[in-house]
Amino acid sequence: MKRLIAFLMALLVSPLLFAAHAADTGAGIPNPLRIGSEGAYPPFNVVDQSGQLKGFDIDIALALCERLKVECKLVAQDWDGIIPALLGGKYDAIVASMSITAERKKVIGFTDKYYSNKVRFVAAKDGGFDPGNLAGKTIGAQRATIAASWLEKNAGGAKIKLYDTQTNAYLDLAARRLDAIFADGLVLHEWLKTRDGAGFVLVGKAYELDEGIGIAVRKEDDALRQRLNAALAAIIADGTYARINARYFPFSIY
Repeated sequence: MKRLIAFLMALLVSPLLFAAHAADTGAGIPNPLRIGSEGAYPPFNVVDQSGQLKGFDIDIALALCERLKVECKLVAQDWDGIIPALLGGKYDAIVASMSITAERKKVIGFTDKYYSNKVRFVAAKDGGFDPGNLAGKTIGAQRATIAASWLEKNAGGAKIKLYDTQTNAYLDLAARRLDAIFADGLVLHEWLKTRDGAGFVLVGKAYELDEGIGIAVRKEDDALRQRLNAALAAIIADGTYARINARYFPFSIY
């Protein structure tokens, strides 16, 4: 009886295995290649008025798919669940401005960096905020980021408020419910150009807290990781990366 059940289960599973294999290019790359991104981190990833993912991360993802000659399927995912959804098979890779850290490398794999990241404080121009004296201050950061982790370990005496999105943190800073935000300096650079950001300024030094920004994959998908690395090197070499960079920043972020 057990053998019969096992045989029947094999019959049910084998078509699924065949379908999964058929969807692979044979070189470690699923086709379509499903890319997860947040959609709430301008200018890197944002959902536009038509509901489509746009931004620097998205342009990089599309360029990599074109180089790999696969269809690119974009999947929006809240930041808090972005790694669990990768591990659960919702998509094949994360292109969402994710910092490469030793802690994350314990559970997921990373490509080489595709841009560099430094973390900064931003505060009101007239607020007298001093990064060297955080006691009694209320500081915001996005949850599950290197900025949030650093604050929790180093901002003794400060009240730390964590947000589901960077945008919601900006709203509280603009309303003066926060003394400062600690976040990716490139993202803050973009916000400072907005009307809400006009009364604020970067304060203090830049903190290098990661190994750059990389594309995340499941550890077992190392063939995919290697192919993404090769594609990334190719778009850097042929000038595609520089053209994408220039759409968003007047300086190189690599």
